Amino acid sequence: MQFSEILAQITPPAEQAIQLPEGWGQGRALFGGITAAIAWQHAHYGASSEQQLRAFTVSFVGPVQPGVARLKRRILREGKNVTQIAVEIIQNEQVVLSALASYGRSRSSSIEVPAEAPRGMPGPQQGISFPPVDILPEFTHYYDYRICVGNLPFTGNKLRELGGWMRYRDEDKPIDIGLLLGLVDAWPPALLPHLSSPAPASSLTWTIEFPDNLPQNKRSSDWWQYLATIDHAANGYGHTHAYIWDDRGQLVAISRQTVTVFG
Repeated sequence: MQFSEILAQITPPAEQAIQLPEGWGQGRALFGGITAAIAWQHAHYGASSEQQLRAFTVSFVGPVQPGVARLKRRILREGKNVTQIAVEIIQNEQVVLSALASYGRSRSSSIEVPAEAPRGMPGPQQGISFPPVDILPEFTHYYDYRICVGNLPFTGNKLRELGGWMRYRDEDKPIDIGLLLGLVDAWPPALLPHLSSPAPASSLTWTIEFPDNLPQNKRSSDWWQYLATIDHAANGYGHTHAYIWDDRGQLVAISRQTVTVFG
């Protein structure tokens, strides 16, 4: 099942059940990018069309499994300018994912600080592809990666940065927030190249911010630029931030993650 087909199951009611598919595994759970996108799609039905998503925070409470899941949405506050919406994914009567979507209306302001442009990263054709090895998570075959900064996971590379280019391999749809969430979370945590042998890792929390509307006329099959930096890592946890640009250097998102690593 394609990414967009999974999201298409979700309908406007505030409480509903959906079927989570096989084929999108990440260790012992479903890929976090798809579960986060499901939560966003459900939240989006509760938002005003005059407000755009400004920030989306996800707590990965427990492993989400293929099969039936229940979605629950609550509007915490709906104001003229800002709306806050909470979403939960529930399986076996337990919350396995909790998310908060913050929507805000654009308004005039005397403050305007432009985003920094991406540095001169080599093009996708010069990057390193992920090799076809069994250790790769199941979901990765839906994506095309090119590493241009740092190195592959488990290579003992000690750089603070990891980045390059990304796109969907076989899905060509107009880009939206859900598809972008899947792209951003598809990258391995920036901590993994520091390890010299395979070890489990997963996102504990994820906040992604959107400074503006997504670029027009861009598609999921286009190349998108990604650069993550490790802020601090110790005691089995890492804290990272990342910037995401389109292929013309327009900033589209700022991502921040707390990652657990068992190595």
